[in-house]
Amino acid sequence: MKRVIAYIKDSYNELVHKVSWPTKAELSNSAVVVMFASLIIAVLIGVIDFGFEAVMKFIYSL
Repeated sequence: MKRVIAYIKDSYNELVHKVSWPTKAELSNSAVVVMFASLIIAVLIGVIDFGFEAVMKFIYSL
């Protein structure tokens, strides 16, 4: 049990004193970048999907 308590104390100490947390502005900027990247990837996958659908419809209509 002492090892578990020591582990929790060490983890807390590391999170409070050693981890560099991003500022609110950095976090906002990162979130915007992730949203735009996700949107671009979703559009790209959608275009590819519609392209494959058109090719398959053409092949099956023969």
